[in-house]
Amino acid sequence: MKRILVVDDEESILKIVDYALTEAGYEVHVARDGGGAEFMLHEVQPDLVILDVMLPGKSGLDIARDLRSASDVPIIMLSARGDEVDRILGLEFGADDYVTKPFSPRELVSRVKAILRRVEGTPAERIRIGDLEIDTESRQVKIAGQPLHLTTSEYGILLHLAAHPGKAFSRRAILSALWGQDPVGDERAVDVHIHNIREKIEADQDNPAYLLTVRGFGYRLREP
Repeated sequence: MKRILVVDDEESILKIVDYALTEAGYEVHVARDGGGAEFMLHEVQPDLVILDVMLPGKSGLDIARDLRSASDVPIIMLSARGDEVDRILGLEFGADDYVTKPFSPRELVSRVKAILRRVEGTPAERIRIGDLEIDTESRQVKIAGQPLHLTTSEYGILLHLAAHPGKAFSRRAILSALWGQDPVGDERAVDVHIHNIREKIEADQDNPAYLLTVRGFGYRLREP
């Protein structure tokens, strides 16, 4: 049973999310502030974290940044409607996705399922494009032999593009690859993930050699 840590200071949110995820078959643990989150992260070692941006004590953004520096556990950020800056910062700090309050419990559960499916991996394969190497069995990505640390969503995007080198995908199509037939989320999140991937694989982000922009459409990975 997958363990999920939910961190929010609103008791009503915790109850709703706890019930929805428990009904979906997950083992749910909760925390109500930054200190409790850090304690539970150590004690539970969850398979996925749902983390509110605004928390008493240490903020959710700071927790996400610190957690990402030490772990690749998937993170879904919760943010209030209209707080676009917080959502973008959450992705830049290493979150895999965000959900805007108020939200549908069914939508949150679907996102959790989609992320955990991606974590479970794909058939073993090695993809090489120039100095970029992706090992799908170990989920390890290297550039010029140096291992890179990608979030679950960053890895999913890169793997999808690498599986179709040279083919351009719209932002909507990239979301569909991540979430399935009915993509959820803001297409602008794709741009943030692409920016983060480029920071890790490109020697010069202003003149990318691997992850290329198709103006007015989307993105593609160069051909081998």
